[in-house]
Amino acid sequence: MSPIQMSSHRYPRERRLSVAAPRLLLAAVAGAGLGLVFASASSPASASTVIRVTLSDDIINPVVSRYIARGIDRATDSKAQCLILQMDTPGGLMSSTKEITSHIMNARVPVVVYVAPRGAGAVSAGVFITMASHVAAMMPGTHIGAAHPVPGGGGGDEQQQFSKVMSQKWENYAASYARGMAEERHRNVKWVEQAVRKSVSATADEALKLNVVDLIAKDTSDLLAKIDGRKVRLAASEVTLATKGAKVRDVPLTWQEQLLNRLAHPNIAYVLWLLALYGLIHELTNPGAIWPGVIGGVCLILALFAFSALPINWAGAALIVLGIGLMLADIKVPSHGALTVGGVMAFLLGSLMLVQADIPALRVSLPVILTMAAASVGFFVFAISYGIRAQLNKVSTGREGMVGLSGKARTALDPEGTVFVRGEYWNARAPGGSIAKGEKVRVVEVDGMELTVEALSAK
Repeated sequence: MSPIQMSSHRYPRERRLSVAAPRLLLAAVAGAGLGLVFASASSPASASTVIRVTLSDDIINPVVSRYIARGIDRATDSKAQCLILQMDTPGGLMSSTKEITSHIMNARVPVVVYVAPRGAGAVSAGVFITMASHVAAMMPGTHIGAAHPVPGGGGGDEQQQFSKVMSQKWENYAASYARGMAEERHRNVKWVEQAVRKSVSATADEALKLNVVDLIAKDTSDLLAKIDGRKVRLAASEVTLATKGAKVRDVPLTWQEQLLNRLAHPNIAYVLWLLALYGLIHELTNPGAIWPGVIGGVCLILALFAFSALPINWAGAALIVLGIGLMLADIKVPSHGALTVGGVMAFLLGSLMLVQADIPALRVSLPVILTMAAASVGFFVFAISYGIRAQLNKVSTGREGMVGLSGKARTALDPEGTVFVRGEYWNARAPGGSIAKGEKVRVVEVDGMELTVEALSAK
């Protein structure tokens, strides 16, 4: 028997199976690994994510700027396909707009601005933010435009001329700034300049035809499907979006951002400032009242907190304080209302000057100013009239309060004697003639501890 035959005879079928088993196991593992690879390669969008931040009719201010920057950082750290900035804004501060556009232009992740929902608008500052985006999209029924800067006005001819010059400078600066971003993103430079200089606007369909935006999407899913496969050039690289079917993760405002964003509304900040002044004035004029001081202190801190997010003109704030001070002084000083008139004028002027912004949405509304002015004037007029009435009223206490009281002669007065007035016995004189005992008398003067009286019948 040959050695080969011997080995075949001595190593039966079990041996051959034991040798083949590891090979089969390795093949199965390799096959499973290849299956996972092909499965993941066949559906890459299922693993992709998109970060979304939402501006719902929010004014562009420092709070919104920090919120968008936080969203960009979140998208970068999580290696998201892109950041969707769903926007509806009436405009806002130019300083905050510049911060946001700088964040977008230098982002390491694509930023898609989506003007939504229906009826929303990218107005004023929203135009600049849209031009800075890597992809600009709008929902049907939305609009964009009216980006002309609106600086605060002046008073006299020289001030108006200065304001006109500054307005022209701001317009030229804003136009060049918007043109630069439109050129960078290959959008309609001419229309963007007209939006700044002449406040032109466009609907979603018009904006698409004019190459102001890149596409129209009916919802977020449609948006993700339409930008899928689009190449986007970032500051230092070029990426291809894989967003079809991506999971959208919302980044909401924190409670601190929500609080500051609400307080940063000019009307709320204005009312808080007035409540703080009235509360502190009441505490200073009435020490120990406690609650007015506590409420005034809290309102003062909240007002200063809100002022940090608004373009506050501190000369306006000082005029409000002066106006309230003048109205308060009219209670103590007999100015016949002159101080109140001056205080009202200072109050109204300071209220109009308090917030100086380039859009009306960031200014204190006139109805709120007139309401607070009327409430303040009403209070001080009531206080002044109450004080005047108190001065005109007859004194009812002390020696002066004795004049005019009636009593009875306890002894005959010829001309001196004793009378009983207000439950007390008084020495009295009757210079106008003798008064019999028991006759009713009236006090006409108080001289020390002696009363000068006259017979009541002589009145």
